[in-house]
Amino acid sequence: MIPALGLQKIIGAFKPSGTSLPGPGSEELTKALRYLKPKDIEAIEKAYEVARQAHSGQYRHSGEPYITHPLAVAKILAEWHLDAQALMAALLHDVVEDTPTTKAEIAKTFGKAVAELVDGVSKIDRIEFATLQHAQAENFRKMLLAMARDVRVILIKLADRLHNMRTLEAVPPEKQERIARETLDIYAPIANRLGLISLYYELEDLGFHYLHPTRFRVLEKALKKARGNRRDAVGKIQDAIQARLKEFKVQAQVTGREKHISSIYKKMQEKNISFSEVFDIYGFRIIVPDVASCYLAMGALHTLYKPIPGKFKDYIAIPKANGYQSLHTTLFGPFGMPIEIQIRTQDMHKVAEAGVASHWIYKTGDGDDTKDVQLKTHQWLQSLLEIQSESGDALEFLEHIKVDLFPDEVYVFSPKGKIFALPKGATPIDFAYAVHTDVGNHCIGAKVDGEPVPLGTILRNGNRVEIVTDPQARPNPVWLSYVATGKARSHIRHYLKTMQLAESAEVGELLLVQALRSLKANPDEIGEAHWTRFFKGDAAKSREEVLADIGLGKRLAVVVAKKLLSIAEPSPEGEHRLDPITIRGTEGLAVQFAQCCRPIPGDPIIAQIKKGQGLVVHTHDCPAIHPFHFDPEKWVEVQWDASSDRFFDVNVRLIAQNHRGVLARLAAEVSEADSNIDHIETEQRASPAYTTVVFTIQVKNRMHLAHVFRRLRRIPEVVRISRLKKKQ
Repeated sequence: MIPALGLQKIIGAFKPSGTSLPGPGSEELTKALRYLKPKDIEAIEKAYEVARQAHSGQYRHSGEPYITHPLAVAKILAEWHLDAQALMAALLHDVVEDTPTTKAEIAKTFGKAVAELVDGVSKIDRIEFATLQHAQAENFRKMLLAMARDVRVILIKLADRLHNMRTLEAVPPEKQERIARETLDIYAPIANRLGLISLYYELEDLGFHYLHPTRFRVLEKALKKARGNRRDAVGKIQDAIQARLKEFKVQAQVTGREKHISSIYKKMQEKNISFSEVFDIYGFRIIVPDVASCYLAMGALHTLYKPIPGKFKDYIAIPKANGYQSLHTTLFGPFGMPIEIQIRTQDMHKVAEAGVASHWIYKTGDGDDTKDVQLKTHQWLQSLLEIQSESGDALEFLEHIKVDLFPDEVYVFSPKGKIFALPKGATPIDFAYAVHTDVGNHCIGAKVDGEPVPLGTILRNGNRVEIVTDPQARPNPVWLSYVATGKARSHIRHYLKTMQLAESAEVGELLLVQALRSLKANPDEIGEAHWTRFFKGDAAKSREEVLADIGLGKRLAVVVAKKLLSIAEPSPEGEHRLDPITIRGTEGLAVQFAQCCRPIPGDPIIAQIKKGQGLVVHTHDCPAIHPFHFDPEKWVEVQWDASSDRFFDVNVRLIAQNHRGVLARLAAEVSEADSNIDHIETEQRASPAYTTVVFTIQVKNRMHLAHVFRRLRRIPEVVRISRLKKKQ
């Protein structure tokens, strides 16, 4: 049994060392720990002793004993009033990662919950990764998924990152830059997404400080100078605000606040202005007793100073996605100085400052606001699990998460009036997937405020969005170029990947059957026993995976066939002729038609097995097929399905006399021939008497193309017409 340290000893250990860890003294910390029961404090003391012994002899870059770091992390969490399990996990969070202590030992001593929290925060160091980016992405995925199960994981990690950023000065410059960028890209946006606004701004300022140290120092100096110059003006404005609220009998607490350096820098970048042009570096926060007083206070201030049009935001009626509520308005103050005002109740202020952590800090209150924050947080965490299930690897997962960590939201309504918060730049596709995955997958159109709009339309605040669906529709790869949410992007990619695998497996099966027949084997006789033998020593886990690899050109069909039949020696070249594969033209992503020659039914064709793309069909005389570099193992014989009834694109060049109405007659003849012009452009010629037209028409086969040509040649002005083989 490890002896307890005693409360005074642990409080002494919590004391900040040096100037890098500002915070309350032992008396304030003693007061902060009073929310815990005596038995909880004993458990924390025990965890401290285990951590102290485990980290004995380890030191930070600053030269301090390593134990000062977990103590500082636990201290930050104590300020947030987290429970004893979280504080114990904070003290032990680096024990598994940096010492021989195991997760099982922690679980045995402190319980499974503490061990799971420690494991969620610990990095994956025992696995080799190809690159540092892969390692970081995998660690983020592990942490975020642990967070989805228990939000305390990310609160511990954020406290850990906050202390690391506060003490980053001792770290080498290249590491400072990497950690600062990581903080700005991931941890600060997560803090914002969880409503931890104070933490968000501190991480933003610290990240900016270490990423752009010179710019930070210049802005910090300019801000100190401006603070002295504008102190009198700010004081007068604050007095005027308090006097006007008193006239309207509004009980209010008015405080002035200075914008954070990182916020000022962002504004300078966004508007391309200098520091001297940023007037609204000061704002005012007004805390009132109830919601009605918020609107009354805003009305009172609008009679004092004129509001700037378009700068009013009502986050009380429509809260932000992280639960934040306030009224925001910007006023024309004296001397032309814009004044930013935030008006909120005391409960709203608590949630605004602490976000999801307010569940622990203020759980003695009525809890209405914190319940709403918890619900919004839970919904976002569940979306992480959903994205994870459809992401191929950690880098893809991290990309989706980064997309979702937008600080600004757009609020739109469903036809029934339900509010949806989407990131800025979201489109109807994002809205469709926010409603339901099936709505997104089967979306064919959208109406915004009752008017049909393209699916790439950017949504605005207050839009009413209606999605038109069709059970036969499916996601389009083009959607990926204009969706703004990680959820929509992951669902589209997952669907397309699944469809491509299914279609590739179908083509792969045709190739495998062809290869088996060439080896004088009956494809129908290949059973489970053959596949079981095949999977021994192979990375593939299923028959569909192998067939998809063949269809995508990642495996050679003849090699798979020989392994299935346990044939060791390759067949002599030319001993067996492969039966051609039939091409219908409807295989989807697994079969593509080369743009260099645009084959159509009736053309003699051959197909290339291209890695990652499947079969690419060319005409026999395509210039892309170089005889000197022809590899027979990468080309297969194919033939057209006689029953194919789809349309294919053909490029046509036509020279005609430059007479009025010629283009209209060309279009009419193409239409009469049951064809369609998909694209048209003209080429300049030396003689103005003639015009060269290059257009793409859609035909079913060569006979159909010949029929179109015959009709076009009947036009007297047509001089020459030919099929155009597009150059690579």
